[in-house]
Amino acid sequence: MTRAVHLGLSLLLGTATAVAFGQATASPDRQRQAALASEQAGNIVEAETEWRSYAKVHPSNPEPYAHLAILEARQEHFKEAVPLYRKALALDPNVQGLRLNLGLALFKGGDLQGAIAEFLAARKSVPSDSPDAQRLDILTGMAHYGLAQYAEAVPFLKHATTRDQQNLPLRLALAHSCLWSKQLQCVMDVYHEILTLNSESAEADMIAGEAMDEMKDTEGSTRMFRAAIKANPKEPSAHFALGYMLWTQKIYPEASKEFLAELANDPNHVQSMLYLGDTYLQLNNQPEAQRILEKTRGLDPTLALAHLDLGVIYTDQDRTEDALRELVIAEKLDPQDVNVHWRLGRLYRAAGKKDEAKAEFDKASSINKAVDDDLLKKIANGKPRVPSADATPLDTPQP
Repeated sequence: MTRAVHLGLSLLLGTATAVAFGQATASPDRQRQAALASEQAGNIVEAETEWRSYAKVHPSNPEPYAHLAILEARQEHFKEAVPLYRKALALDPNVQGLRLNLGLALFKGGDLQGAIAEFLAARKSVPSDSPDAQRLDILTGMAHYGLAQYAEAVPFLKHATTRDQQNLPLRLALAHSCLWSKQLQCVMDVYHEILTLNSESAEADMIAGEAMDEMKDTEGSTRMFRAAIKANPKEPSAHFALGYMLWTQKIYPEASKEFLAELANDPNHVQSMLYLGDTYLQLNNQPEAQRILEKTRGLDPTLALAHLDLGVIYTDQDRTEDALRELVIAEKLDPQDVNVHWRLGRLYRAAGKKDEAKAEFDKASSINKAVDDDLLKKIANGKPRVPSADATPLDTPQP
C-alpha cells in the first residue's frame, strides 16, 4: 500500500464495514441463512461457496455479490473485490454503504484515482454532518494526497479538521498539503491550530519552517528549525534543515555541526554529506571536504554541487584532467550555474584552449545578463529580486 493509504486508514481509526442489507423475511431462504452463518463464523471458503450458489439462484439480487466482495476484502484481495462490488452496484446502485465499500477497496488496492470517483459519488448521498461524510472527506483528501494532488486535497482535509478539532495527524496531513501546494498562509494557520493540541510538535515546527523559508523569512525559518530540534533532536532532516539555513547565511562553523548531527542520526543522509563537504571547503578544510564530497559523489552522482566543489579542489591540486571532468559533469547537471562556466573558462584558458575558454565565459556573461534583465524588469514592476538560497556561496571567479 502507498503511504497515503496507510495514513488515511490510520486517520479513520478503522477499516471497511460490511454493507447493510435488508432483514430476512418471515420465511428466510435457507441457502442465504447458511451463507450468512458461515460468513459470521469466519468460514470464508464455505461462505464463498454458499454465496456463489445463492447468486446462481438469484442472479438479479446484489446481496451475494456484495458479500463475496466483503469476503475478498477481508482477505485483503482488494482488486478481486472491486468487480464484485461493481456487479452489485450495477444490480442496485442504491444499496446503502455499497459505493463507500467499493471506494475503500479501490483505495486499499492502490487505485486512488478510481477511489476518488467513488468517494465523490458516495458523498452526494450522505448527510453532510454524518460520520460517513467525515470518513469520505478524509479518504478523498488522502487519495488526492497520495496522488501528489495537494491543492485538491486541501479543501477535503479542511472540512474534516473543522469537524474534528482534536485530530492532530489530520492537521499534519493538511499542513503538508498546504505546504506542497504553496498555500503558505494556510500552513501557518494550521500550524497555530496544531500548537493548541501539541505545543512541542517537531513535525509541525518543520512544516512551519519550510513555509517561512518559502516566504523568504530566513530568521523565522531558522527559529522554527531550532524549535523542531529542541522538541525532538531525532526528528528526520531537522538538523539538515537548520544546517542548510545556516549555510545560506554563510554561518559555516555552526552549519557543519548541524550536518554532522544529521549524519549521526542518519549516516546515509546524502544532502547532509553534500553540504557538509561544501561547508568544509568554505572553511578551507580541503582534505575533509574532498573525502566527504568523493563519498557523496559515489552515493549520488547527480549532485552538481559535489562535482563543482571537487572541480575546485582538483584545480587547486593541479589535477587538471580530473578538474575538467568534474566541471564538465557539473555543467551538464546544472547548465545555469555561472560558477561552473567561469571555472571551466579559467581552466581552459590555463590549458591554452582559448576557444573553449571564450565559449564558457560567453555562457557565463549570457546568464548574468539574463539575471540582470530579470532584476530590472522586477524593479520596474515594483518587485525587487530576492537572491535564491539555492545558489552556491562560492564567490564568482573572474576571468
